[in-house]
Amino acid sequence: MDRRTFIGSVASGLLAVPIAARGQKSAIPVIGLLVPAGVGENSYVMVALRRGLSETGYVEGKDVAIEFRRAEGHHDQLPGMAADLVSRHVAVLVSGGGTITALAAKAATSTIPIVFVGVFDPVGAGLVESLGRPGGNVTGVSVLSASLAAKRVELLHEMIPKATVIALLVNPDSPGAEDSARDSREATRSLGLQLHVLRARSEQDFNAAFANLIQLRVGALVVMGDIFLSSRGKLIAGLAVRHAVPTMFEARDSVAAGGLMSYGANLSETYRQVGDYTATILNGAKPADLPVLQPTTFDLVINRRIAKALGLTIPRSLLVRANEVIE
Repeated sequence: MDRRTFIGSVASGLLAVPIAARGQKSAIPVIGLLVPAGVGENSYVMVALRRGLSETGYVEGKDVAIEFRRAEGHHDQLPGMAADLVSRHVAVLVSGGGTITALAAKAATSTIPIVFVGVFDPVGAGLVESLGRPGGNVTGVSVLSASLAAKRVELLHEMIPKATVIALLVNPDSPGAEDSARDSREATRSLGLQLHVLRARSEQDFNAAFANLIQLRVGALVVMGDIFLSSRGKLIAGLAVRHAVPTMFEARDSVAAGGLMSYGANLSETYRQVGDYTATILNGAKPADLPVLQPTTFDLVINRRIAKALGLTIPRSLLVRANEVIE
């Protein structure tokens, strides 16, 4: 082989190898985001998730990519969507929307790190061994939805002290339904109120539930924090307005859609924590060593327009504590 041929062959080899290697090195990690419904790519929770990522050095499109899977309320599609994200070898699988999504993610992989959000009881659901030491490939940010049930009753009573009969709407299939009912009963009992627990596991159950409210002469309604009920917040709020029933929700979105009040964890802060944990895992941390976080920031939101339509005067004690008053 002459000198010119030798140099050409070496150059060809050097060009071929670095291109492949360079392609591998420049490939950015992909986060798989699995949600049952309601999280758009430009929603405020995604803004918060991206903020959490960026605070730990990951900017979407530059250092990391996010691939969405939304079931649009069809929960039976979640296992297949989780399996699809796993087959694409995502670096981290983020599951939003509570226990049902997290369980679908966990069933799809025992190796890819999973960061959940919105799970009521991650230990009871079998997602982690303990809150302090998850012990597997799953960690995340839990919620105190059921334990906040009593607080929602108290706030609603403060808004409408004349309402002596209150109803709680629960999804009987939700892991936190019994706890929500128990805590709400204790709260109403201590306030000298009567509580009726109504159940809805499908949209077809809502009309019957509200018919019962009227028959039972219910003065106010608390809607349990649950992914199914929360994703139908606009529908429930519409029924509440139609039947003139003051209603307390978990999330602000339902108040913006026509509900009277909401009290729950600040979702922006919660998703920021999820973004931070996801970035921490991308930096090499193991979910088994990352304690399950609890929300620390809670929001009280009141819709003044709905209060006025219901003939209610918002007590100053609530106005000064409200994080937002929707006009």
